[in-house]
Amino acid sequence: MSETVAATSVPVPHDLPGEVGADLAWLLGQALHGFLTLCEQVSSEFPAGLRGVHVLRAADGQARNQLEIANLLGVDRSVMVRIVDELERSGLVARCPDPTDRRARLLAPTPLGRQRLAETNEQLAQVEAHLLAPLADRGVALTSALQQVVCALQAADGDFGPACQALDPCAGGADGADGRDP
Repeated sequence: MSETVAATSVPVPHDLPGEVGADLAWLLGQALHGFLTLCEQVSSEFPAGLRGVHVLRAADGQARNQLEIANLLGVDRSVMVRIVDELERSGLVARCPDPTDRRARLLAPTPLGRQRLAETNEQLAQVEAHLLAPLADRGVALTSALQQVVCALQAADGDFGPACQALDPCAGGADGADGRDP
């Protein structure tokens, strides 16, 4: 029930266009578009949407200042200020004085912020499971392989550093946490 694209030995299901059905860029683009569309729907009620989720995730667990989180996520500082303002207005995050640098403010999720983040994370995990369902038990392997690709890109071009450092498989030690969203 599948044809093989002439230039490769990758079987292409009949419902994918043969011209691009084995094209990695097209496949990744389609998967990313579908995944982000579902994630945006799930996080649409969250202040600042999916970016707000990412910022709150980064602040959860250990307090970090806005600049560190902006660098980690690759978010422009002016955009970061707007995201944090929205999270703070919604009562999901608090800005606290940094005991080591009185000029900086640490971001700390509030109890409400942790609750909303946990609920949203559960919904996002369901989206991820839905996306990876056709792979059965190979979803974890795909996540790990993509982490390795990001780390290789980071090694070639330093722009990917924050994402790679957050996942930590580049260092060769950690298991990559949950494999999601740096």
